[in-house]
Amino acid sequence: MPSSPALPDIDTLARDIRAGNRAALARAITLVESRRADHQALARDLVQKLLPRTGNAIRVGITGSPGVGKSTTIDALGMYIIAQGHKVAVLAVDPSSARTGGSILGDKTRMADLSANDQAFIRPSPAAGTLGGVAAKTREAMLLCEAAGFDVVLVETVGIGQSETAVCDMTDFFLALMLPGGGDELQGIKKGLIELADMIAINKADGDNLKRANITAGDYRGALHILTPRTEHWHPPVETYSALTGKGLNVLWEKILAHRTAMTASGDFTQRRREQQVKWMWTMLEQRLMARLRADPSVRAKVKAIEAQVADGKATPALAAEQIAGLLA
Repeated sequence: MPSSPALPDIDTLARDIRAGNRAALARAITLVESRRADHQALARDLVQKLLPRTGNAIRVGITGSPGVGKSTTIDALGMYIIAQGHKVAVLAVDPSSARTGGSILGDKTRMADLSANDQAFIRPSPAAGTLGGVAAKTREAMLLCEAAGFDVVLVETVGIGQSETAVCDMTDFFLALMLPGGGDELQGIKKGLIELADMIAINKADGDNLKRANITAGDYRGALHILTPRTEHWHPPVETYSALTGKGLNVLWEKILAHRTAMTASGDFTQRRREQQVKWMWTMLEQRLMARLRADPSVRAKVKAIEAQVADGKATPALAAEQIAGLLA
């Protein structure tokens, strides 16, 4: 049988990441994403070693429906941020990529300028997995990027269901991208998404779309007036921009910086980060417990039997959940 490849030396890997070695960063994220128990143990040690070098980056979550120009926006905004003297990492949260065929190759094709820039790093989500698992790996990847010197991290979500909440829970600023449209389109938006957003930005505000974009921005401003903001220290603005021409990107970045200043001054920034850390802990704990249920063959067999009892109506879900929890004791 072929021998297994040697496990990486964590001290060397940590040193290379601190030095900004992009290849080392890519290897470290692959280690974090691995499902092997020995890899997971090494990944935990690595992230712990690098923890003092993390936490100072600006973390921005970006969402938007298909067709809104999300990748083009991230490409253009990322390049603008780099021009201001920053290093930008782009991470994706896409638990459905195994079904949709999404891949880093597609992302890199759509982010042509960023992918060719030495001050940028683009990484997709793991190719498959539950949302909780993908989100947990993305959090760890974010810390690794920060330790490698990337001081702005853009986390992209596919904009489907709970992935928006997951990204909001791991970032400092949540940006919702929208298309120009009339009142009918506005009726169809998700109230939950607007409540999460720290800013709404209307893309494609150029050419014949400019007037419609301005009208749409006014509609969203009206909608925001009847919603309670997440914090009294920041009222989400609505801006228009064009990812194609670059017009308005400077305003988006200025708002992100203004939000950081306001939240830091009020103490909300520190509080939000603390809450995120605790949520992360619980997410990781849930993943570890689920991994135990799947890893032990005897436990797995008992879970299957309990599942069958529930399916057949012989046991209530509540009783079954209690029995399964008892297997972990």
